[in-house]
Amino acid sequence: MSLIDKTAPSQTDAIEFEIELKHPPQKVWRALTDPALLSEWLLPVVDLSLEPGAKFAFQAPPQPDWDGAVQCRCLEIERHKKLSWQWVVGALDTVVTFSLTPTGGGTRLEIVQSGFAEDQKKNFGGARYGWRMMGQRLIDLLGSVE
Repeated sequence: MSLIDKTAPSQTDAIEFEIELKHPPQKVWRALTDPALLSEWLLPVVDLSLEPGAKFAFQAPPQPDWDGAVQCRCLEIERHKKLSWQWVVGALDTVVTFSLTPTGGGTRLEIVQSGFAEDQKKNFGGARYGWRMMGQRLIDLLGSVE
């Protein structure tokens, strides 16, 4: 299983990662949609609803310059294939999309966070670091759950 940062060096508006997983799409989907599992690898989730337009939040411990809250809205859901959320942290308003593709040995998961403004380079760098860390946590989690 590998996590590949596919973000082009010149890219400033979107972060792209690809993870080759040795697990079927159904298991990967569960890690993206089960509140207990999602809270283990991403952030603690509150009131997750997987209906287009439904609002929910992630609530992490507060940190300097961040209250720990991520406000989300479900934009698109295609069971075992695609999940897309609006992801709002303060002035940052982006879209996170997970795309699952079955492979001969499991699933290719693509994670894209798009919509960064030109003046949000610090947010872009922080999100890129965060997805690397959380992507590895997802890999570890999938290896430990049935």
